[in-house]
Amino acid sequence: MTALTDPGLAINGGTPVRTAPWPSWPVWDQRELSALDQVRRSGNWGLGGQCIPEFCRRFAEYHRARFAVAVNTGTGALEVGLTACGLGHGDEIIIPAYTFVASATACLKMHVVPVFAEIDPDTYTLDPADVERRLTPRTRAIMPVHVAGCPCDMDGMLAVARKHGLRVIEDACQAHAAEWKGRRVGAIGDCGGFSFQSSKNLCVGEGGVVVTDDEEIYSRAFQFHNVGRSPEGSRHEFASLGSNYRMTEWQAAILLAQFERLDEQTAARNRNALYLSQRLAQIDGIAPARRDERVTCHAYHLYIFRYGSEAFGGLPREDFIAAMGAEGVPCSPGYSPLYRARAFQEGVQVAGREVSYRDLSLPVTERACQHAVWLGQTMLLGTERDMDDVVAAVEKVQRAARR
Repeated sequence: MTALTDPGLAINGGTPVRTAPWPSWPVWDQRELSALDQVRRSGNWGLGGQCIPEFCRRFAEYHRARFAVAVNTGTGALEVGLTACGLGHGDEIIIPAYTFVASATACLKMHVVPVFAEIDPDTYTLDPADVERRLTPRTRAIMPVHVAGCPCDMDGMLAVARKHGLRVIEDACQAHAAEWKGRRVGAIGDCGGFSFQSSKNLCVGEGGVVVTDDEEIYSRAFQFHNVGRSPEGSRHEFASLGSNYRMTEWQAAILLAQFERLDEQTAARNRNALYLSQRLAQIDGIAPARRDERVTCHAYHLYIFRYGSEAFGGLPREDFIAAMGAEGVPCSPGYSPLYRARAFQEGVQVAGREVSYRDLSLPVTERACQHAVWLGQTMLLGTERDMDDVVAAVEKVQRAARR
């Protein structure tokens, strides 16, 4: 196994490829300050303000959806979406194991059993063929996760759903502005949830939104997020039992300001990611995640490539990542298979049923988790020269590892 002993490497005291900072996040200016001051002066900091309905209108319109419900977190958006689609008490939903934990815990909190399925080895998104293989009489829905901002194969997902009468609830928490065949994700299925957590491409610290084209789903989502009130009723009328997932006016005000930058930032991420992929693909042992030709816009919340240690003299991925970080290019290994987490290995109780994932093995997912390397979305807001630094760092580490 290769040890990095080259004194020229930054990890051994050499000069790093890059010492300049990467673009900072979040991006903000006077627009956010003015928006917050307007909320302060309005006296409507929660219910009754103008920012929440305006943000919902603009976000829905932007994602080609008829309706949007602003909520407190991305996890909350998934919980509200599941409930609005009628899932609960022991129903099963097919989800990938290559995703953030909230995709699964949102289901469990709503008493829905997550059934893990394989991912496509090249795109890292849910595999429609394996979804169909894992259906049972209890399956009620599919949750395609647009991991890293890459749209899933929505043609395949919808085909399986229509064939078997299933709901499609999109986890679009990382996929603001992403498009599948010219249609922005979120409301391609029955509904979708987005996150505005600090790292997200559209951020406010915490927050989320549910989008849908279905008026009945919208009404149920609105009721559940707003203590049972219907969209058209008064604040003292309660159409159903609900909870409080509401967003504040402060959050919506900042999001409206942040929204003004989304198109420009998305274009920069796509431009830099495509250039970076072109250059990294020329390096032996590095394989950028495939972008399906039907993806007309990738959100690039993350940039993912596969690392092959054989082309680096057997250098373990963890050592490669450490060496890249020392060269001024921060990377991470990304997700582990979600079913390997202790919370799932120990088993969970759902609607009086013991569900164990101890014997589950998804080979494609596990290989992806062993070889993936992530770059964060803020790095893609830089310049082409910044992307050249990423390439130069990879090449430098490879030369040293091969000596």
